[in-house]
Amino acid sequence: MPLLILIAEDDPGIRLALNDYLEMSGYTVLTAENGDRAMSMLENYHPHLLISDIKMPGKDGYELIKQVRQRPEFRLLPVIFLTERGNKEDRIRGYQAGCDIYLPKPFEMDELGAVIRNLLERSQMIHSELRFSQEKSTGQSENTNIGKNIQDDSSQHLEFTRREKQVLDLLTNGFSNAEIGGHLHLSPRTIEKYVSSLLRKTETNNRSELIRFALDRHLVD
Repeated sequence: MPLLILIAEDDPGIRLALNDYLEMSGYTVLTAENGDRAMSMLENYHPHLLISDIKMPGKDGYELIKQVRQRPEFRLLPVIFLTERGNKEDRIRGYQAGCDIYLPKPFEMDELGAVIRNLLERSQMIHSELRFSQEKSTGQSENTNIGKNIQDDSSQHLEFTRREKQVLDLLTNGFSNAEIGGHLHLSPRTIEKYVSSLLRKTETNNRSELIRFALDRHLVD
């Protein structure tokens, strides 16, 4: 299932451009024209990432993010500020409010795309680790050990190509597609195909699950 991104932006042109770019990048997108509408959509849809302008009618970006961070379910939500306010004081205020990245306008779409991928990969990994810790602390992991042993046996029959093994090794070390491509002299798109193949072979749903699968079964050095 595609990851869900919410855009809070009062400028319809920027809102449409962001929506089109992110949808072409494979994400599901929701848009809000102001902070109040964005907060309502956050509560209803629980997106994986929020992109917000600062200067908006009604609730501005600073107030929106302040309210977001006060909610326990949104404390780990990745937040990107896109704004014309680029001086040091505004950036500091943005980070104090709780944003993860502050990109002044005008910005390049490919830079925004790279920021989004990095934040989402990190967020998915954190949530995967939290779920694993919660299961372990509640004793659920003990109930799954039998199933895990069966999976461990089946994982011995997995067959990876040499290139897939190289990609998996670098992936578990925290490298992005671009960084893996640089190491192996391949394009990020080609790396994505290898990652998709690994997900299919291991029957995992995302990179975090793939990394956990590989580490638990000692598939990497």
